[in-house]
Formats: sequence, structure tokens, C-alpha cells
Amino acid sequence: MTDIRDWHSDPAADSTIIDANYRNTQNVRRFFKSAIGDHFKFDRPFMAWMKAHAGSTMAEAVAEWRRREATR
Repeated sequence: MTDIRDWHSDPAADSTIIDANYRNTQNVRRFFKSAIGDHFKFDRPFMAWMKAHAGSTMAEAVAEWRRREATR
């Protein structure tokens, strides 16, 4: 049986794989604020990217957020 990640309480790291059960939680927000800074914010397009990219790592998500931020 495969363990199901609890996005509310399981620690996230750069190597954490985004799975099909991904949720935008306060725990995930804390990870992104720690990796990116206090200016991190979820927006709808980025949340959709997270849901659509199961199998990616949280480090790839950080890179994607930064890429999007650089084009604003």
C-alpha cells in the first residue's frame, strides 16, 4: 500500500513530489514562504499549475513560481 501524503501536516522539502492528492494548505504556504520569501502568494494560475503537474517536485514548483514572477 502506498502512503498518502498529508499536505496539512507532513513536512515539505525541495524533493517532495507533488501528488494527485496535492492541496494548497497553510503548511505548503509555509514551505513556499521559506523557499521564496514573504512576498510569496498563491494565485489561481499557479494553483492550477500545481494541480496539473503531479510528479513534479516542490523545487520545480518554486522554479515555476519564480519564472512566472519574473514575467510580471
